[in-house]
Formats: sequence, C-alpha cells, structure tokens
Amino acid sequence: MKAVVWTKYGPPDVLQLKEVEKPVPKDNEVLIRIVATTVETGDCEIRRYEIHNWLWLPLRLVIGLIKPRGTAILGQQLAGDVEAAGREVKLFKVGDPVFAPTEMTFGAYAEYICLPSTHAMAIKPANMNYKEAAAIPVGGLNALHFLKKANIQRGEKVLIYGSTGSIGTFAVQLARFFGADVTAVCGTTNIELVKSLGAAKVIDYTKEDFTNNGVTYDVIFDTIGKSPFSHSKKSLKQNGRYLLANPTLREQLRGLWASIISGKKVISVVASYRMEDLIFLKELVEAGKIKSVIDRCYPLEQIVEAHDYVEKGHKKGNVVITVK
Repeated sequence: MKAVVWTKYGPPDVLQLKEVEKPVPKDNEVLIRIVATTVETGDCEIRRYEIHNWLWLPLRLVIGLIKPRGTAILGQQLAGDVEAAGREVKLFKVGDPVFAPTEMTFGAYAEYICLPSTHAMAIKPANMNYKEAAAIPVGGLNALHFLKKANIQRGEKVLIYGSTGSIGTFAVQLARFFGADVTAVCGTTNIELVKSLGAAKVIDYTKEDFTNNGVTYDVIFDTIGKSPFSHSKKSLKQNGRYLLANPTLREQLRGLWASIISGKKVISVVASYRMEDLIFLKELVEAGKIKSVIDRCYPLEQIVEAHDYVEKGHKKGNVVITVK
C-alpha cells in the first residue's frame, strides 16, 4: 500500500511517499481503507519533534530517541470504510463507513490502517462526506472534553481564544449548543467565519487585548496556548474556569496551584478519546448543530505542501488529505 513514511525529525520534506506492507487485522481489529485524513498542527510539531509539554520524553521513547522508529507514519484522524474485520469484532462489519482518531498510534497518512474495534470509532455521519467526517475527531473530541470539564451552564459567558483552529471551530459551536453566550477571539480575516459558527461577539486580537476591556467571563478556553492563565485571570469571574489545551508541565503545575489559592479553577487535563463522545458528536452533526470547517484539501501525494501550509499557522479549521 502507499503511505507517507517519516524517516527523521525535521522540516516537511522528511515525509516520503513509499510502498509499505499492508496491515493485517488481529482478531479484535478492523482494517480500514482510508479515504481522508488531515494535517494537524500537532502532526507538524511531532514531525519536527518540538514538543513542549510533559509528553516530550514518553513520546520520544515510544516514537524513537534519535529518529522515528521502524516504518513511522503520522496522521491523527481519518474517515474510511471497513474492509475486513477480525473474528472477535462485534460492533462493525465490512463496508461500514467509519471515522476515528488514531490516538498515539498515528498511522492515518496511508491507504490502510488497523484499529481495535473498541477504539473511539463510530459510523460516519449520514449527512457528511468522508473529508468532512475526517475533520471531526481530534478537534471535536478535544473541544467536547474541555467544555464538559467546565460544566457550562446555560447563559454563562464563554470566551474562546484561538477560535478558528481545529479545536476552536468546534469549541465555538459546542459552547453555543450548551447555551453559552460565546465570545470568539480571532484575526480580522476570520471574523465572519466565527460569527457563522455561533459566536455572539468577536474580538479581533490584532486590534484589542480582551484582558483590557473590563469584561469578565465564566469560562476562558485557550485552545492554542497563546493567552496564559497569568494573563487571562483578571478576565475570569470569581469561581470562573480557565481551560488550556495542550498544556506544558509547568502550566499544569501553575494551574494546580492557582486552583488551590484562588476561586478560579484551571483545567488542563489531557483529553481522553471515548467512543460515546464520538457518537455524541456524530448525532450533533446529523441534527445540524455542528459542522466541520475545511480550509484546503490536498491529495496524499502533496503531503509536504500540506505540512508546509499548516506550519505557517494560518489554517482555518482543518486541512484535509484525500487518500482514495
């Protein structure tokens, strides 16, 4: 099968399209013919190996200390069709259209992948194509994880910083679904996008620092790590919640201390991917409550160009890779 193999840490051109052995499913696995995947900012960070949180050493030990170990294939989420199923598989059958995150195994930059049937995986939303479905798992599950941790109540004021990324675009929509009064922070060119996703108010960070306008929020969700708690805390109400995706160990420890000495809670627990949460997102999609935001699409053969674009830091929502 064709796959994008990652042979060393470095710039986008370390990614090489090669022929590799097609995987064979174990008794508890399904073999998925991948139709679409995405390039996440995290894929670029791992490819360069610029990991700044507590996962640096564990990931390095798993992936490879000096260079990626074995036939390393990146890719964190996918949509495709079940081509084969092991004899112990009960939840899925051959021909099922599915979507899923790959979690720490990666592997979605390929024509085929094997995943356990108990993995966070679900039938593709009926009203979405494969490209749209492939863009859901990572951003959708992370946004849902943090917003559920915040226990948002109807009418609460929620500010989302980094509202146009893969997590941010889903966070705006989910916060609105939960009944929040959503303020999105983004650049000038993305104002209409976040309004279309349900943001009641938009702050252009190129013209205004939200921490200086005197407005306070019940929840501040920093999806990209650009507005640290020390900077944001004055804009949190007493008993407010500050959510931080992809925290460093230092930020986690500072957040724990801040939660102890003040009435403001810092939530920076790494998201866990659960099948029931993915099914919940699928149901919201089918009900017309949330949608994927796709910036650009590239074929698998142009994976280097796709990484180069994402690395510039200006993508809106998701950059999709078509495999089949």
